[in-house]
Amino acid sequence: MPPFIPPSDTICEFFELRKRMPTMAHAAIYSAVRHYLRAIEAAGTDEAKAVMAKMREIPVNDFYAKNGRVREDGRMVHDMYFVQVKTPEESNGPWEYYENPVDHSGRSSFSSLDEGGCPLVKQR
Repeated sequence: MPPFIPPSDTICEFFELRKRMPTMAHAAIYSAVRHYLRAIEAAGTDEAKAVMAKMREIPVNDFYAKNGRVREDGRMVHDMYFVQVKTPEESNGPWEYYENPVDHSGRSSFSSLDEGGCPLVKQR
């Protein structure tokens, strides 16, 4: 696995079951559902407004997202990794595909709330 993604029991279980690594889409969906279920638990209800308030309150820090926050417009802003894919000659084994991870903060990776144009967000 790349050095910037910690090993996860979930990833290992996925691999054992399917004999391949999860895709970015698999990881994103798992992270989103997990965050939603944690928000329900923290809110003590599954009522939408209470759960959304908790989802915005609770940070997202898991194998998919670091320093994540659900903004008022519903976008989850989180730190991003930009990597270079190794050539086959540079790779030392299975699943070792990336080098030189560069961490970019969510602020520099996503448009700002003011630039988003969401009509549901009150203009400041």
